[in-house]
Amino acid sequence: MSEQRAASRYAKSLLDLAQERGTLPQVKEDMDLLAKTMEQNRDLRLLLRNPIVKHDKKLAILRAIFGGKVSEVTEKFFAIITQHNRESALEWVATEFQSQYEYLRGIQVAQVTTAQPLTPALREEVTQLIRRQTGLQSITLTEKIDESLIGGFVLRIGDQQIDDSVRNRLRKLRGEFTKNPYQPQL
Repeated sequence: MSEQRAASRYAKSLLDLAQERGTLPQVKEDMDLLAKTMEQNRDLRLLLRNPIVKHDKKLAILRAIFGGKVSEVTEKFFAIITQHNRESALEWVATEFQSQYEYLRGIQVAQVTTAQPLTPALREEVTQLIRRQTGLQSITLTEKIDESLIGGFVLRIGDQQIDDSVRNRLRKLRGEFTKNPYQPQL
């Protein structure tokens, strides 16, 4: 199972549990803190992805960093994540939790990655595309710049991804050129 898919399932489970226990706002703050900490601390991300570091050590580090700052539900969630060897997905879990929380509130979170910044007209066009795809009127669009795309865009809406970048088209062409149509296929 891919990291993103596993993260989505863990985020959904955490969201449901927090809703059931009435601690959703606190867990949302916890996931915001986790996402911010993971984004700012490269060493923590590398440590959690390192297969050599034992799970109990990773849990101890998470407790040392977040102990007293997060709810009991989140602390227990960290224990479950480490027990199931999914520490490397924690960053994705936090991001996915934020997206699912916003969706629960009727807001669709989407991310568009382009080679150059979007013009206001293109931003509006992308927003309209997302509205048509999701049926929701309230959209939160985050933009990322990745010059390696060369052109086009990569749009991520929830767990769907639309890759219409030049880089992706070139990759597909490269795959087509490696096939030999004159060689008999058995």
